[in-house]
Amino acid sequence: MDWAEKYRPAQLEDIVGNTTALRQMAAWAKSWTSKSRPLLIYGKPGIGKTSSAYALANDMGWDVIELNASDQRTAAVIDRIAGAGSMTASLMGSSRKLIVLDEADNLQGTADRGGARAIIECIRKAQQPMILIANDLYGLSPELRFRCEPVQFKAIPARSIGPRLNYICAAEKITCSDAAIHAIAESAEGDIRSAVNMLYASAIGRERLEDLQVHTSQKDERVSIFSLITAIFHKTPDEELIRLSYDVDDTPETIEQWVEGNMHLLPSPPAVAKGYRYLSRADEYLGYTYRRQYYTLWRYATALMLLGVSDAAEGKGIHTRIMPPERWQKMSTAKKQKAIRMITLNKFASTMHIPQNTLRENYLDIVSLLVEHDPATYASELMFDADQLNFFLHDKARSQEIIKFLLQEEKARGKEQQKKIGKEKVQQPEQRNREEPASPPEPMEKKQPPRSQSTLFDGF
Repeated sequence: MDWAEKYRPAQLEDIVGNTTALRQMAAWAKSWTSKSRPLLIYGKPGIGKTSSAYALANDMGWDVIELNASDQRTAAVIDRIAGAGSMTASLMGSSRKLIVLDEADNLQGTADRGGARAIIECIRKAQQPMILIANDLYGLSPELRFRCEPVQFKAIPARSIGPRLNYICAAEKITCSDAAIHAIAESAEGDIRSAVNMLYASAIGRERLEDLQVHTSQKDERVSIFSLITAIFHKTPDEELIRLSYDVDDTPETIEQWVEGNMHLLPSPPAVAKGYRYLSRADEYLGYTYRRQYYTLWRYATALMLLGVSDAAEGKGIHTRIMPPERWQKMSTAKKQKAIRMITLNKFASTMHIPQNTLRENYLDIVSLLVEHDPATYASELMFDADQLNFFLHDKARSQEIIKFLLQEEKARGKEQQKKIGKEKVQQPEQRNREEPASPPEPMEKKQPPRSQSTLFDGF
């Protein structure tokens, strides 16, 4: 058994880091009722999200039902496993069952068709606690995000990873130097699962582990584009700049866009003009590369853009945040708007049973007028979020206010339904027995229709 699984924490107090998030989880579990919203745990991989969910279940004495990305998560599967589990009691004597949906942001493709809507239905009907786990918060549909209570897990500092690695070494009776522990903790970049796996790989067949024996098992390190941009604006030797550009996992064309997006950080207008001269020349070499398919020219483009802009920066550094290229932000906004438009029109097209193109070309104006006349009804029936409703209203504040009002109404209906169920349970059995059912009416004798020429041939 690998050490990551062998030393998986059993209680919340054994989890490394993210103290605030763990307290939020514990408070949610202790105060959980059928009216509580599910937890949505999100953060980068390997920082203890799934382990925390299982540790919480152990602390509370709950059973766990898990559905992860390796399973086929169609609407039928989710309804059969998670849906049924969220509404029934445990057979093992536990007070509750915890429904864990891991990698919830990977609900996509034909294998997961209908899965997101099925999860929303589970949340609406759930009588058991639920936890959704995701790497990317915005990889989930807005309907899911709005119905969950978000809990963010952050990368774990190296100073917190080190003691855990020392504990594992002591348990495995391995002598590990402080330098080796520090090297593993730093190279893991906040991923404690990766740190434990690196320690396991380094310690195979050894009783003592030194710093020099760790390097072959370290996590693959790549220079980030932020490190390269920072180096351009500081006094970095030319050879080091070229080496960093080779270590960045991006093409010269992408590097050029990042450099161009931060040209405004150069110290003076003459420096900006000088930097753009070098950048434009580098762009010519990139054009030659793609036209002639002669990729050796990439070297000239890289040298011109990095060394030229670095010379224009005069080593004065960066004193503000490095931003991605502005064109990327515009493309991202356009992509988001297109996705909102497609999802919104698809909801209407499915309801009206017509193709989306037909709706957009022939009926969009009429549909927009109908939604503007009664936005709350359409938002409720078609499960719009604020962005989708704003596609018709073009008033973001009004759209958010309407969605907020609908969510409050939904909560109020849920409370009334719970009260109604409680009153029915209080009703005494004797009172139910007093209500005698009315005797069924005596069957009337069926009158035979008169025989005629037509009735004679009805059987044929």
